[in-house]
Amino acid sequence: MQFQIEATHGGARLGKLVTPHGVVETPVFMPVGTLASVKGVPQDLLEELGVEILLGNTYHLYLRPGVDTVRQMGGLHGRGIARF
Repeated sequence: MQFQIEATHGGARLGKLVTPHGVVETPVFMPVGTLASVKGVPQDLLEELGVEILLGNTYHLYLRPGVDTVRQMGGLHGRGIARF
């Protein structure tokens, strides 16, 4: 993983977070999913907002819905788990 700074202005910076799964331009809206959902935000709205990255708590996902369910839905990097 890399973070590339593209521009700065005072304490602010514009950059790119480069991961094995894609590039995310920063700053970015990064919602947090708990138990395989973002509380209070419908899936279609997340897509409309153009969410590029979503934090998932793997410990919570391990507890519920569980490893087998996450695998069946395509893993954390597939789009399926966000719709659980």
